[in-house]
Amino acid sequence: MVEESVNSYNKPKNKTARPRPVYLWNVLDVQKWLRRHCSDYYQLYHEKFLYHDITGRALLRVNENILLRLGIVNEEHRSDIWREIMKLRLKTDILEIRDIERRNNTNYD
Repeated sequence: MVEESVNSYNKPKNKTARPRPVYLWNVLDVQKWLRRHCSDYYQLYHEKFLYHDITGRALLRVNENILLRLGIVNEEHRSDIWREIMKLRLKTDILEIRDIERRNNTNYD
């Protein structure tokens, strides 16, 4: 019963609900993201993300140099993970822009 409520914490209640912002993700949320979006490399690198306590806030700041310092030396792997991080950043930015537009529109009504 408790496990069910913990698992549903991150999931939107309905299709229009906004997911929890990335900058609020904890280390386990990042692990879920890594497993889902970088599944080919998850087994190789998930411990590196854990060891360095990569949270959502940290993930949004990661660049290719940081991935190299984390120990991801394979250029192709690093590039693929970096591309997924960039997609995540873009999605995050789009959600923030929509929030700003929504607030601006309600202020003018």
